[in-house]
Amino acid sequence: MWIKICANTTLDDAQLAAQLGADAVGFVFAPSARRVTPAEVARITPHLPANVERVGVFHALDAHEIAHIAQEAGLNAVQLHGGVRLALIRQLHKIFSGKIKLIQTLHWHVDAGEASAVAIAQHLREIAASGLIDRVLIDSKVGAASGGTGISFDWNAARTVLAEAGPGLRIIVAGGLRPQNVAQAIQGLNPWGVDVASGVESIPGRKSPEKLAAFIHNARKAKTSAS
Repeated sequence: MWIKICANTTLDDAQLAAQLGADAVGFVFAPSARRVTPAEVARITPHLPANVERVGVFHALDAHEIAHIAQEAGLNAVQLHGGVRLALIRQLHKIFSGKIKLIQTLHWHVDAGEASAVAIAQHLREIAASGLIDRVLIDSKVGAASGGTGISFDWNAARTVLAEAGPGLRIIVAGGLRPQNVAQAIQGLNPWGVDVASGVESIPGRKSPEKLAAFIHNARKAKTSAS
């Protein structure tokens, strides 16, 4: 079970996530209350273990701008928001030459009902057919806010959609996850990974050590039980 702790704003929080066993830590460069600058992240990433992925979350930027920020901040993975843009993904592949991994975010519109399931399924087919990217993160979208909302999407509706994604895609579930429900999400959706931000915070932008430890423990335990 791949576990990402996202929306880190301090060195202490990122290091704690790594120490507790997270596989990846995320930093938000997209508009958000938890937004950080490349310079801020550049002061954090050199102090993280080499085996922990350092993921930057981006929205609606061009390939060269993303690449510049990734290099300055010391990232080794990039998470794309703002819709599936295959041309952008191709450009990033060319620029990164395999040195920086890519994750595509798809937003499950919580208020859209069945239309969200249809749209997600279509995007998954498009991504799989392109062969350009193998990790897809499904996050909740509520109104204009995407990410960090603390609200889950419809896991029952998602179960069939994600099961049909095919073996070529690694599905990461996000949106409304917290220590109390991460096991249920894993057992119900059988994702490759999970991602959490607000669900392990004490206040916006700062992590709770207790919630972090419980989330990672419960996610690992749930995957072991399901295996």
